[in-house]
Amino acid sequence: MKHIEVLGSGCANCLKLELVAAEAASQAGIEVDIRHVTDDRQILSYGVMSTPGLVIDGVVASTGRIPSASEIAAWLANGVAPSHA
Repeated sequence: MKHIEVLGSGCANCLKLELVAAEAASQAGIEVDIRHVTDDRQILSYGVMSTPGLVIDGVVASTGRIPSASEIAAWLANGVAPSHA
């Protein structure tokens, strides 16, 4: 099981990212646990300055944008390199 964290205040973009991540997991056939992180200190602990942020298994995958479902599915299937942020 992969662990996904959506980082952000709960704004519309954060909620959309959560939906896109769930869709990506479904497309990839990968079981995920998705948490929404709204605590500023926890968000900053990842070095994320621009939300929404997406963290997969402890690695920041993207910040400040909503990646496509296919992009997220590839990260779930192949792992995420820290340079994707």
